[in-house]
Amino acid sequence: MSGQSSVPSVRASPPTTTRTLPVGETDASIEVTENSTMRIRRAYTTDRGIMIHGTAERVLSSRLAKRYRGKVQLIFTSPPFPLNRKKRYGNLQGDDYVKWLAGFAPVFRDFLKPDGSLVIELGNAWEPGLPVMSTLALRALLAVLERGDFYLCQQFVAFNKARLPGPAQWVNVERVRVKDAYTHIWWMSPTARPKANNRRVLTEYTPSMKRLLQTGRYNSGRRPSEHSIGARSFLRNNGGAIPSNVLQVSNTASRDSYMDYCRDHGLRFQPSRMPAQIPEFFIKLLTFRRDLVLDPFAGSNVTGAVADSLKRRWISIEPIEEYVRGSIGRFQSVRRHGRWWQSPLGQGNRGETVSS
Repeated sequence: MSGQSSVPSVRASPPTTTRTLPVGETDASIEVTENSTMRIRRAYTTDRGIMIHGTAERVLSSRLAKRYRGKVQLIFTSPPFPLNRKKRYGNLQGDDYVKWLAGFAPVFRDFLKPDGSLVIELGNAWEPGLPVMSTLALRALLAVLERGDFYLCQQFVAFNKARLPGPAQWVNVERVRVKDAYTHIWWMSPTARPKANNRRVLTEYTPSMKRLLQTGRYNSGRRPSEHSIGARSFLRNNGGAIPSNVLQVSNTASRDSYMDYCRDHGLRFQPSRMPAQIPEFFIKLLTFRRDLVLDPFAGSNVTGAVADSLKRRWISIEPIEEYVRGSIGRFQSVRRHGRWWQSPLGQGNRGETVSS
């Protein structure tokens, strides 16, 4: 982050197993269940942001909460999806997932500015052993809205036409379903009118629209839909077209700076990396330069890297050390903090604790 208040200072909390931690001075709380040796550490910083190694539960219940409560313009994140099977990155299952995610809702609200936004990507879930979809993600969304007292501003769909067919059993083997090629993205806010401007995410006009603007001719009048199109309704050049709430993305690259860095340093890739186009769209739509963006489930820190490139301040949180180390490959230069980087992989928790 730029300026004198560049990056937040973080003090490690004492070891814990399972307990409820209060946040700030409200009744918001989140349950912590984690390795008792996990501590909070600054991993690296840029001029605009900070990557913190630790769990979202612990970090959001630390002094960071007091200092940045009410100052975040956008929380953009993709929490572990509510899968009905365990993954390496530690997703919860069933009702435990709903309870876990909903527990963050009042905490997120505490961090947001009055006109701030919460944007969450939630993947689809399927019932175990059956070719039917689970309502788990929808129940989680409704629980977040209720617990956080949020407005649901708009629903988005991230469509990836290059996504591999799945679920494999029902799509590839038995051929009784088609491939699941989208995820939902839910835009929420404490207010019905959060800061937003779709002029910052305009798309290029189509060739036919460009011709229309050049010639000034098109078919006006009443349409079969009963809409009435005026003779000059489409003659104004607004600099681009208003995008829809269906975002077409792809994530098929086999090589980029992040993957090259991981290969060079013997690190495994984060398996569920988000295409950069998604956070870029919402950061442009919902924030201005120097606004603060928070990603509490950062993974390989796509959100932080995009925010940095757009000159936004950012805070990212990630508990898996290997993902934190690999995420440095998304930046041209960073400042590493403490002896944490000098210790072998898997021993980062024995390094230096950074105090405020």
